[in-house]
Amino acid sequence: MCIVLVTTAHPKYALIVLDNRDEYILRPTSRPHWWTPNQEPSSSVTNGAHHRTATQEILSSRDLQRPEHGTWLGITKAGHFAVLTNYRETDTHDATHPVSGTRSRGGMVTAWLGADPSESTAEFIERMLQHGDVKGVGGFSLLCGKLRRRKTADGRDTLEPLAILSNRSDSADEVPWLCGQRDEVHGLSNTHFSDPKPWPKVENGVKLVREAIKRAVEDDLDEDRLTDALFGILDSDTLPIDESRSFEAYIPILKESIFIPAIGGQKNRQDMLRALEDRKETELDEAKQELRDEERPDQTAQGFDTGMYGTQRQTVLLVDWDGNVTYKERALWDSHGVAIPRGEGDMSFKFKIEGWT
Repeated sequence: MCIVLVTTAHPKYALIVLDNRDEYILRPTSRPHWWTPNQEPSSSVTNGAHHRTATQEILSSRDLQRPEHGTWLGITKAGHFAVLTNYRETDTHDATHPVSGTRSRGGMVTAWLGADPSESTAEFIERMLQHGDVKGVGGFSLLCGKLRRRKTADGRDTLEPLAILSNRSDSADEVPWLCGQRDEVHGLSNTHFSDPKPWPKVENGVKLVREAIKRAVEDDLDEDRLTDALFGILDSDTLPIDESRSFEAYIPILKESIFIPAIGGQKNRQDMLRALEDRKETELDEAKQELRDEERPDQTAQGFDTGMYGTQRQTVLLVDWDGNVTYKERALWDSHGVAIPRGEGDMSFKFKIEGWT
């Protein structure tokens, strides 16, 4: 039950993004790193339609469970940004909106991150809807766009708007656009953005972000202190814990809490114990090897739906008015299901968006 919070309310930043990835803790996932989806510019075919692709340098973590090795959040040096939340399907008999599809939802994120830099957000949205590329995957909402500073008629700086692509939209006219004006705060979780009854965790998140930005401006917080405050929002835990409750019993109340602590039944706890045993057996071999680098994927023999469920990764993204990006991801669990103390699993990246203005 992931959550994304975005705002244009801070005067020093064109965009601030907060994200919790809630997932089975043992699901194999890489740490963030720079990668390219293809090495040479080429043309590809999407459901019979040809479109040109070009090499993009992408910064993201990657899901290693599905063969697409997609992601839930990423950004490119050219300023393509995307973050995805699943849509919680409740009708298992709705063939047009499957609970899980033949393709990974994470591929929707990389479809935009790997798109030709000359393609506009609107053109991408039209292409994905017109050629049915949003079909064949489980329900999702994709907040995406090209991060660019633009001037209003009266000379004020604003951000080029972001779109929310979903397989709940039948045409581009139904796609919401946001963050094109200053002082916006929005939240998105596992229901449609236009849902008339927002989830409590989203309403609370929007409130907390607005309050945090107000305090940050009043106290003139530097970037490190601002980032700490934003991670504090992502740690907001209001979920009542009952160890006798199964994971399925928790599902209806996950919409209440921004942060999800490790939850699950007896089977989930047994999976975690097996993962710890695997760690004991392999740590001697690992001690003999020097880790390649920070790009080494977390490896685990566990399946995607084993182990406890909870907030696995947290990300804060800051983009200032000069196009400087700060990307910080916090891992809360290692590949064997061992909790990582806050801050010890952090990775940070800084770069400047090419073509920002």
